[in-house]
Amino acid sequence: MMTFMMISSARKRCWPWFILLLVGVVLLAVGAGRILVINAPQRSDLIVVLAGETDRRPALALDLLYQGYAPRILLDVPASARIYDSTLTQIAADYVRKLPVATQIALCPIAGLSTRDESHDVATCLNDEHGVTSILLITSDYHTRRALSIFHHEIRGRYFSVAAAHDDSQFGIRWWTHRQWAKICLDEWLRLIWWNAVERWCGFAQTMKGEGQEVKSLDAKR
Repeated sequence: MMTFMMISSARKRCWPWFILLLVGVVLLAVGAGRILVINAPQRSDLIVVLAGETDRRPALALDLLYQGYAPRILLDVPASARIYDSTLTQIAADYVRKLPVATQIALCPIAGLSTRDESHDVATCLNDEHGVTSILLITSDYHTRRALSIFHHEIRGRYFSVAAAHDDSQFGIRWWTHRQWAKICLDEWLRLIWWNAVERWCGFAQTMKGEGQEVKSLDAKR
């Protein structure tokens, strides 16, 4: 009897914590889409348009250019991608050539397949952009938080802000109302978790390994 009463009492104490946990999970799930999105463009030296969603991202970049957010645009283009007999680089160059602000836009060939790799390619292209200390990133709304975190981490010594390009057919913060939105939300959360838990530390581990090898080399010379 005493054992039964102790178990019953323990269960009663656990219920409030279980309810709080459940409420927390529900609130996190409801806000999952909103958490992914950062839309806070700041006036910068350069606008960088990340590769992808070419029907949305470049248009937003041009709009912000006209509003005076930055004097130049760097347009990321997958270097090896093709559409029929034309490369995306050729298509992008033709697109830029027809714009009235063509002289204010440069192309950046992207070889990497991940956002982290893309940041490294952008870093290379920035060598041709003199005096750039602040950069405004343009990417899809669901990608903004992860992209901003990656560029901050991978490209040191520059200030980044980000603007969100929205596409109703792909994503909305009320992700549970559309199947495609739910797929994008889940996929981006998995990528965000992977970046924060694993990928961002890979470079740190490689740096530490390299420094360790340098120390061993110096010790050997001594």
